[in-house]
Amino acid sequence: MTFDALYGLELTDCSDTSVRGRVPVRSELMAASGDHVHGGVYAAVAEALACRGTDAAVGGNGQLAVGLSNLTTTLYPITAGTIHVSAVCRHRGRTTWVWEVEIADDAGRRCALARVTIAVRER
Repeated sequence: MTFDALYGLELTDCSDTSVRGRVPVRSELMAASGDHVHGGVYAAVAEALACRGTDAAVGGNGQLAVGLSNLTTTLYPITAGTIHVSAVCRHRGRTTWVWEVEIADDAGRRCALARVTIAVRER
C-alpha cells in the first residue's frame, strides 16, 4: 500500500498541466485536537498531485519525479466532508517543475494553498 492510498487520495483528473483529486475526511486524518484535518495531510496531498502531474510527462522517459520543496499554508480548517485539491503546473524545467495547489472544502472555500517544487531525476 502506498502512502497516498493510506490517507485515501483519489485522483479525478491527471495531466502534465493540471491534476485534481479528493480525500474523504475521517478521524485518522484529524489533528491531535480531533476537530480539524492535520496540516500535514494538506502538504502530503499537494506534493502527491505535483509529483503525479510531473510524472505524467517524464515517467515514460525513464525519469523520476520527486518532491524537492513544499510550502503549504493553511487558511481555514476543514472539519468534515471531503478535501478537494487542484494543482496547476506553473514551470516546466529540465530538472525542476513548480506547481501551485489549492485545497478546498465541500463548500468550495479555499482552505489551503501550496507551492510545490518537483525535482526531475534519472531513474
